[in-house]
Amino acid sequence: MISNSITGNTFLQWRKKMLLRGGSKVDLDWLLDIGAGVSWTKLQNIFLHPEQCFSLEIPIEELEVIWECHLKDQTPLQYLIFKCPWRDFELEVSAEALIPRQETEFLIDFALKKVANINCGRWADLGTGAGPLAISLAKSLPDWHGHAVDISNDALELAKKNFKTIVSKANVRFSLGDWWKPLESWWGSFDLVVTNPPYIPSDLIEELEPVVKNHEPRLALDGGNDGMNASKQIILGASKGLAEGGWLILEHHYDQSEKIIKIMKEIGMKEVSYEKDISGVKRFAICRKKLNG
Repeated sequence: MISNSITGNTFLQWRKKMLLRGGSKVDLDWLLDIGAGVSWTKLQNIFLHPEQCFSLEIPIEELEVIWECHLKDQTPLQYLIFKCPWRDFELEVSAEALIPRQETEFLIDFALKKVANINCGRWADLGTGAGPLAISLAKSLPDWHGHAVDISNDALELAKKNFKTIVSKANVRFSLGDWWKPLESWWGSFDLVVTNPPYIPSDLIEELEPVVKNHEPRLALDGGNDGMNASKQIILGASKGLAEGGWLILEHHYDQSEKIIKIMKEIGMKEVSYEKDISGVKRFAICRKKLNG
């Protein structure tokens, strides 16, 4: 039988051995935290009291296999342990959907500020993937009607699974299809639409890190020749899809802000603006459909 109990000394020697095999200390410590329950605070305590025993959430032998798989072909650790923390919850993830990025968490904060005065409305998450944006909106706007859309049935099933685990009673409809198309019955009624579409220009995909280009779904990365194929469709569809005064918040590539904002203005959107990510890069474009009268 494999025991999950280990002394601090044995654990620290093992950690050193793993780092000598390669990889990033940050990545290994992330695996120890999320996969085995060894937080940074707990790790510091182990350094201070290496003679003490403690328990791992999974056996050290299993951790070693996961780390070696990661080193062998750069498989994302999130895919190897099938989970990823995001905002205030933990998602199940798989190679069927993009791994949620920390920077995308800001999109939810911007969205909630825009609709703070609406008690009950309708939102949509276009290209939901594993469901991080949709779940956050469902948790924060429990009285709203929600729609999670994806063109990948596998990704949509993953989102459904995450909803069942994290926010099972949410009033959310799941739709398979391309951006606005499956929501045609509700066009003109959306008070808030959020989206993190594929936005990497096709010829830049091969320049991405192997951990991304070789493992994450190309469908969720490749935005076409200029990286804006999906973004253009979504923005143009907003003129029909949004309710009067409805908001669209869209994440984009680091160098697309001016082009995206220009398109929003050209189709008559109002209150067009941008927000920056954690690195100070213009990453989110925001616009509102005109209020008539």
